[in-house]
Amino acid sequence: MSGPIPFPEFDPIAIEIGPLVVRWYALAFIIGLLAGWGYIITLLRHPPETMISQQVGDFFSWTIIGVIAGGRLGFVGFYQPDYFLANPLQILAVWAGGMSFHGGLIGVMVAIILYARKYHIRVLSLADLVAAAAPIGLFLGRLANFINGELYGRATDVPWAVVFPGGGNIGRHPSQLYEAGLEGLLLFIILFALARFAGARYRPGLITGVFLLGYGAARTFVEFFRQPDTYVGEGGFLIWGSTIGQWLSVPIAIAGLTFIVYAMLHDRLDSKPRAANPAG
Repeated sequence: MSGPIPFPEFDPIAIEIGPLVVRWYALAFIIGLLAGWGYIITLLRHPPETMISQQVGDFFSWTIIGVIAGGRLGFVGFYQPDYFLANPLQILAVWAGGMSFHGGLIGVMVAIILYARKYHIRVLSLADLVAAAAPIGLFLGRLANFINGELYGRATDVPWAVVFPGGGNIGRHPSQLYEAGLEGLLLFIILFALARFAGARYRPGLITGVFLLGYGAARTFVEFFRQPDTYVGEGGFLIWGSTIGQWLSVPIAIAGLTFIVYAMLHDRLDSKPRAANPAG
């Protein structure tokens, strides 16, 4: 039997033009943002009308703030509250690393609610657009995690085990790729089919619910293969060998199921609501 696969030697810098340096995670964020933007505009070409395409860029600026602020505060609150209480200025050091998807999700939800209320858009209809595009960013983000050799999996002897830098001279699950496949590619295909062929956008909240259920279930599953975050618990493990990622993801899956039930119990949209003027 052959040994584990050596980790490919990736340059940590994706693009370098003179003084401009773009690392892989930043590149994934930028491409994910642009691809998500374009995909939402594509969805808006088909009924029901949620907002006009000219509003998407304005809304995305709100979303970026929600992702960064929520992701950082989520990491602070969920993973290292004691450290940041003792070092509050470090909360602002986003460049030093430390973001939480679960916190970013909360930040985006706040941005959706505030924007929808300001421009008189259905909150769940707007959330459905974001949810449909979100797997694109998740897919690219997990690929960047793999390239960076971070957030790797637990030790294993499966044939596709990878020896990650910083993970010891042992094979580990490439859990970043598991997440890219489940949270990213598979979930995108499911949501695309629902939005494009099943008329899911006529039931506000349905796409959002499927996204939350799919992400929560996928993340909970992959956590069994992912090396736990050592910030919390004994070696990253909590009660019954669970992880903080699972404790944060199970409620997301339950919330998703709730949204699905809500969407299916309410009447299907019959008319196209007029999108608000982006100028307010």
